[in-house]
Amino acid sequence: MEDKEILLTQEGYDNLEKELEMLRTEKRAEIAERIKVALGFGDLSENSEYDEAKNAQAENENKIAELENKLRRAKIIDESEINTKTVQVGNKVKVLDLEYNDELEYTIVGSTEVDLAQNRISNESPIGSALLGAKKNQEIEVAVPAGVVRYKVLSITK
Repeated sequence: MEDKEILLTQEGYDNLEKELEMLRTEKRAEIAERIKVALGFGDLSENSEYDEAKNAQAENENKIAELENKLRRAKIIDESEINTKTVQVGNKVKVLDLEYNDELEYTIVGSTEVDLAQNRISNESPIGSALLGAKKNQEIEVAVPAGVVRYKVLSITK
């Protein structure tokens, strides 16, 4: 398992902790009850309910271990250290797609907080990594699967 630091906002860290607590308590209890009920059906060799419950238990324990590992490697972004001179994790960046003359706004976040529906992109994604370090009015090129996209940074905010 890699020991790479995971960048998180305080909100992202809190959400992971809540999810972990839910998996440790509610989900474990729910699965234990499913196993108990399935055991009541008798012969385990042909008991699909028991097999499904045991698989759910294994998946839940794997997810718990994954979240514990993420939280252990988490580095919370200090919002007071975020500036707007250059693009960094935690910034909102408004860019102009130079080919289509289309304005887009992205929030640069760590990989575990990505939400494309809200334009929250990873600092490790092609666009996110190309934007890191860019300044207002700077033009950048991003290699994407469809080719190269050119953007101009219009604004950087917190």
